[in-house]
Amino acid sequence: MSTDRKLRVATVITRFNGGAGQVALNGMLALPDGAYERAIVTGGVGIDSRASGSGRGGVLYGDEAVANAAAGDLTPRAHTAGMEIVQVGPLVPQISPRDDVAALRTLEAVLREGRFDVVHTHSAKGGVIGRVAAARAGVPRIVHTWHGFPFNEFQSWARRRTYIGLERIAAKRTDAFLAIGSETVTTALRLGLTTPERVRLSWPAVDVAAYAAAPGSRARARRRLDLPLGVKVVGSVGRLTFQKGPEVFAEAIARLPGDVFGLWVGGGPMADELERLTERLGIGERMRWLGHRDDVAAVLPAFDVLAMASRWEGLPCVLVEAIGAGIPLVATAVPSNQDLVLAGETGMLAPPEDPAGLAAAVTVLLDDPVAAARMAARARDRVGDWFSPAHLGTVLDETYRGGSRRP
Repeated sequence: MSTDRKLRVATVITRFNGGAGQVALNGMLALPDGAYERAIVTGGVGIDSRASGSGRGGVLYGDEAVANAAAGDLTPRAHTAGMEIVQVGPLVPQISPRDDVAALRTLEAVLREGRFDVVHTHSAKGGVIGRVAAARAGVPRIVHTWHGFPFNEFQSWARRRTYIGLERIAAKRTDAFLAIGSETVTTALRLGLTTPERVRLSWPAVDVAAYAAAPGSRARARRRLDLPLGVKVVGSVGRLTFQKGPEVFAEAIARLPGDVFGLWVGGGPMADELERLTERLGIGERMRWLGHRDDVAAVLPAFDVLAMASRWEGLPCVLVEAIGAGIPLVATAVPSNQDLVLAGETGMLAPPEDPAGLAAAVTVLLDDPVAAARMAARARDRVGDWFSPAHLGTVLDETYRGGSRRP
């Protein structure tokens, strides 16, 4: 592919939010100036796939797509930055044969009409449907980012096998892969999902400087959250889903002393269930579910410890954000958390689905703030420039113009 021609690139992602959405946006924003025409193709929110008019076949464009975006969606930021916005109604996270077939056909038409040089897919469902649609539309170069895999040890054998099979189908239509975290690369190669020359290790793109804690930020963050004076705060950030283990987090808080507060930033489908669990555990006065917030950088300094209870991960952005804020880390020992959290060196690792183990790891850091601060400083040294949006922009530019080819 030409190295001097401006390229049209479309990012396809089911939900343009959360860590994967932020990485996708940061990468697009960091592409070399003047070298790309950029588009975001995202899943629908309340669009009838049979609609007509301006939303042709359940598709919204530009201002209409932005107006229809869900709370927390990043399309307004992308639109403000000058990117084309396309919202495809039938592309939804839930498995739905009718919608999935409609999404494939609609995406193929959108990508063919857009005459894109590169299609870059993210997320599990958007990744499979998007790559198949891009191949059918004749897109010259197809790239996919694995933010981890949709198959994991907590699924049934049949579901896991189905997901691996779908990934194999999409992989045959992929010219190059970026894999978030070293374990993701290892798994992909071990399962034969890629050949060595088509995969490159990548990292979450976070503006670490934006999370650096200024003097007085801890006190300001605690006033913002109306926290009692003198309490210790264990926080987490993520969607309230089975993957993130919020119920494990709550059960761990229940095992900690009464002066330890738990905070969780993020909303999701488990919200009502977790409120009931909080009451059953008797920690209603010191466990707060804060819901979605746009001020995570201002809230993080309130934490004494960030504790991730995930059952599986790629490599979550919030770990890098917390490192930027100087917050000591506890994370579950699942891929690829250990790329950043080296046990006893840059943070503490705990077994997944083990509230007692998570509470014990948190206790180590709360009881020894000198060791916690030392680990936080070592974690900051480990991040370096590899996790910056600028580095990801360079990686994307090299990948989009690279020479690797699908089988």
